[in-house]
Amino acid sequence: MLKSLGFKTAERTWFCKSEDDLVAAIAELDKVRHNFPYETDGAVIKLNSFEQQRRVGATAKAPRWAIAYKYAPEQAETKLKAITIQVGRTGALTPVAELEPVFLAGSTISRATLHNEDYIREKDIRIGDTVVIEKAGEVIPAVVSVVLKKRAGGAKNFHFPKTCPECGSKISRSTRGARPVAVRQDLASRNW
Repeated sequence: MLKSLGFKTAERTWFCKSEDDLVAAIAELDKVRHNFPYETDGAVIKLNSFEQQRRVGATAKAPRWAIAYKYAPEQAETKLKAITIQVGRTGALTPVAELEPVFLAGSTISRATLHNEDYIREKDIRIGDTVVIEKAGEVIPAVVSVVLKKRAGGAKNFHFPKTCPECGSKISRSTRGARPVAVRQDLASRNW
């Protein structure tokens, strides 16, 4: 009806009468979604019956009769050429992976977040490694793992700088939220 009234509607929709129909529709959408003229990372599953909608109700944030099914994010392998430091407006230092460009989920990726110093250590990420990247939430590129079987003998550990790469001030480690971050010492004491 919406399409006949001139509204833009989804490329494809399925009417499912059973759980098996639903699973089949989700699988079919996963096969055809890459041909759409836009990116999509999942499906919306919704009950059509107003009576069933009333019966299942809603949470404080969302209806229970319309839910999202997310597909696993696309991943790609590429080479980690270098790690640079990005200085944020609050003085927080974020390591950034400089990558051999690779096409992933609709765009060419040459940089990805490495979150913080602990993340690099936990994942044992080294300069020269082959890494697996994905777009977190289908948007922000992130390094998710190292392909250890492809690690070259010359892969180098990354050492976090002792001074800010932009201004030269000393770095201290503080806890902002739940994660430790390196912060320029002259900005660490400010209440952001």
